Amino acid sequence: MEDMSAIVLEQADRLFAQHIDKKVLSAADAGHWPDAPWRAVEDAGLPLALVPEMKGGAGLAPDVAASLIRRSAYHSVPLPLAETIMANALWTDAGGEVIAGAVTLAPVNPQDRIALVSSSTGVTLQGVARHVPWGKQAPTTLVLARDANGEAFLCRVPSDKTRTNKTRRNVAYEPREDVDFGGVQLAASDVLPAPSCLGADGLMPFGAAIRVQQMIGAMERCMDYALSYANERVQFGRPIAKFQAIQHMLAIAAGHFAAASAAGDTVTESPILGDDALAVAIAKSRCGESAGQVAALCHQVHGAMGFTQEHPLHYATRRLWSWRDEWGAEPWWQEKIGRMICAQGGEGLWSLLVDRPAAAGMA
Repeated sequence: MEDMSAIVLEQADRLFAQHIDKKVLSAADAGHWPDAPWRAVEDAGLPLALVPEMKGGAGLAPDVAASLIRRSAYHSVPLPLAETIMANALWTDAGGEVIAGAVTLAPVNPQDRIALVSSSTGVTLQGVARHVPWGKQAPTTLVLARDANGEAFLCRVPSDKTRTNKTRRNVAYEPREDVDFGGVQLAASDVLPAPSCLGADGLMPFGAAIRVQQMIGAMERCMDYALSYANERVQFGRPIAKFQAIQHMLAIAAGHFAAASAAGDTVTESPILGDDALAVAIAKSRCGESAGQVAALCHQVHGAMGFTQEHPLHYATRRLWSWRDEWGAEPWWQEKIGRMICAQGGEGLWSLLVDRPAAAGMA
């Protein structure tokens, strides 16, 4: 099984390297959908990484799927691949069939609420979700909605049925739309009771889980760029990697990357990425902190060269600056950590920290 996982990751890495180049990234920054790269990842079955084989997916283990998401971020893949992987995992876990094409998730912000309204004419949605990734480009949006009783449902919504109130781009130039779901009518097959893994915080832990893995992948790319540049750039007759100041910066960045990677690994220990809310809260908070430090230090190692459009470093650092704020920034998750710990009381703190299954689903 380990050999098969290694083959899958190696093939994915080769696919990303083949289809994602500066031309594709520049076009994506300008707002063009990378159709050929998406077809390639879809043909390879990558969007179904977490879907069980019996339902037509790849059936990868969570840690392997996490590594796949990290590799996509390492190559700055300008596609909602991580969102589609998570959406299909949740939808099939709820009992649905795999969703064809790119899929995004909503709502993204904890303050946004989508209502599921039942009437004699059928079921409709009400509400606006802000900053939805690829809200217009992805053909389908997987929406978490709640009915009048507070019961949670997953809704498969064709994006052409929704209205876009506002289109913006994050620092990485990835599209983020404010999507109005008001009045969208759904068929019975498009509405399923939410799986038990979705708690009070809804999609937040699951969206944060994929951002954690993406940030780790982007940080690894920054480190590789910085190490390569430091060994190649010659100043005063020797590579700048020989200078103690540069070594110190790289060591600090490596420490932050190692801490983020370790935190991100704990998220993969649950059946579905994001199922352990405490692990996600710690990882998202730690990775967000590390992302800022790694990006700053790697830019400092590169000097002025790293800020040019020609050098590819910015494709990784701009994503780090964007992703650390999405699906809950550090303060939001740090408050969650505090509330989870306080809820256990002094006597329950030790078991909370060492008994990982006990932390699952807490929000």
